[in-house]
Amino acid sequence: MKADPNNESISSGRVVAAHGRHAVVEDHAHNRYHCAMKGRRLRPVCADEVRWRLEQTDVGDGVVVEILPRRTELARPDRRGRTEVIASNMSQIVVVIAPQPEPDYSLVDRYLVAAELVGVSAAVVGNKSDIATLNLAGFAALGYLTVTVSACQPDGLAPLMDLLSGQTSILVGQSGVGKSSLLNAMIPGLDSRTQTLSDGSGEGRHTTTASILHHLGNGGEVIDSPGVRDYAPPPVSARQLATGFIEFAEAASQCRFADCRHLAEPDCGVKAALEHGGISRRRYESYCHLVERLAAIDPDNYS
Repeated sequence: MKADPNNESISSGRVVAAHGRHAVVEDHAHNRYHCAMKGRRLRPVCADEVRWRLEQTDVGDGVVVEILPRRTELARPDRRGRTEVIASNMSQIVVVIAPQPEPDYSLVDRYLVAAELVGVSAAVVGNKSDIATLNLAGFAALGYLTVTVSACQPDGLAPLMDLLSGQTSILVGQSGVGKSSLLNAMIPGLDSRTQTLSDGSGEGRHTTTASILHHLGNGGEVIDSPGVRDYAPPPVSARQLATGFIEFAEAASQCRFADCRHLAEPDCGVKAALEHGGISRRRYESYCHLVERLAAIDPDNYS
């Protein structure tokens, strides 16, 4: 939907939080306004750039009239297999894991694949180092930036601040890994509820219910996303999916077939590298699991 160029009340802004048909829009001076949507087709997500105008409504102070084209999107398939955008215009995906809850490394892999498919940087942060230090060497060996910190030790957060400087990052990961706690430690006075662990299940309770964009003192921007128990990128072709596992590239050039899926095909370079230790078996199993999941959603791309 296009805005009226003759309407001088139309301004540009940024969505810092979205709640269905409503959004909080920030202007260039970082003032925030609760806005409704003009028309039923507008569905903003966090970090969308929009055009909006001041107008009193039942929900607040303004109306969004247009969502500008997105440079990047982090998305997932919804329950019907349709693509659901989580946030937009990020330059970096930062996956946070911790000793508690028990880390799901396959989930980390799926977020890293999403970063490769979207075309943004990715990093892995191990939080709660005061409890135990996670081994992130496997991710570092692939070329991903890794940082180990503890939200309980603010004096040691400089490496994470450096990682986030100058970037629009989205923090993703399991519920309870401490994303909101890290933000509270990095942003003085931030009124953000922290996540706690369920005494009964050991799984994190969801306390961040919508993605929210925050500004850091070093010029970085961080989207705090709700914790998850699962994630997968939207369906792509099997060949595209394999490019999300960056260590497959060199080995895949040795496959007999150009459209090799690296599963049961003969003379597969990726499986040969797997057998000789050039590719991690855990990462390869993550790939196979993701192929199976996406094939269930979009079987035509994996037949």
